[in-house]
This record gives sequence, structure tokens and C-alpha cells, in this order.
Amino acid sequence: MPELVITVARFGFLILLWIFVFTVVGVIRRDLFAGARSGRLVAAPRGVGASTSQPPSGKPAKVKRGRAAHQMVVTAGQLAGTRITLGEAQITIGRAEDSTLVITDDYASARHARLVPRDGQWYVEDLGSTNGTYLDRAKVTGPTPVPLGVPIRIGRTSLELRP
Repeated sequence: MPELVITVARFGFLILLWIFVFTVVGVIRRDLFAGARSGRLVAAPRGVGASTSQPPSGKPAKVKRGRAAHQMVVTAGQLAGTRITLGEAQITIGRAEDSTLVITDDYASARHARLVPRDGQWYVEDLGSTNGTYLDRAKVTGPTPVPLGVPIRIGRTSLELRP
């Protein structure tokens, strides 16, 4: 093999190696700074009449048909026991500071999911998150109606709609 081909191959390999190193460093940097930004707002969710109370008793809530949801309750995760009074505004959930419910779960995306009211029913939508949003045990792929007492899971955080 000519010496020129070997030299070009070595430099090509070296360039690819440095591109890989810079990509890995960029991803790690983004993850570290995203965690630092969302860590400032752990105390309580923003807006929409949030209040904190004792964590639930651990018993699953019974699903009741025909009643409207008036509260969203975090049942598992760092914010367990947090209650948000539901109104007419959509609820955004994620690690971003401007989310209605800011969660610092390692498995949550910056803009993970949202709850949207339509015709007296609440719908959960995944916003293209990396790890997905689950309603009970089913992965949410589009706007999905949320029955009362059925858990919505985002990483290690679980929440339910209550009357």
C-alpha cells in the first residue's frame, strides 16, 4: 500500500476520533447543565394553584366514571404528595423551568408531556420525550384520554387525576 494512503487513513481516523470525543463531551455538558437548571425549582410547581400535602396512603385510587378531574396529584417520585388544582389551562410537565410541574427525574425530558383539557376530559400527550410517557402500563403515542385514578408515569414520577 502506498505511504500516502496509510497517512491519509491515519489522519482520517484521528479526525473521526476527535469528532466522537467532542460529541460525547457536548452531550455530557448538556446533561449536566440541564440538571443544574431544573434543580432550582424543586420546591413546588409553578402556577395553577399548587399546594403540597402529605403523600397518599399507598392505596390505588378507584377509577370513577362520569366525574370530572379537579386535581392532579403526584403519587411517586421526588414531588410525591404535590397537588395541582386543574383549571382550563394545559399542564406542562418536564425538566424545563417554564413547565407547570418541574420534575428533576433523570428519565424526564425538558419538555416531556402535557395534559390538555378538551370537552370536560383531560388528555395526556407525549412531547417527543426520549423515555416515553405511560398511561397505566401503555405507552402514550398520541393524545390519550386520562381516566380518574389511572397513573401517568414519567420516569420515576407517577401522577393521577382526582375529582
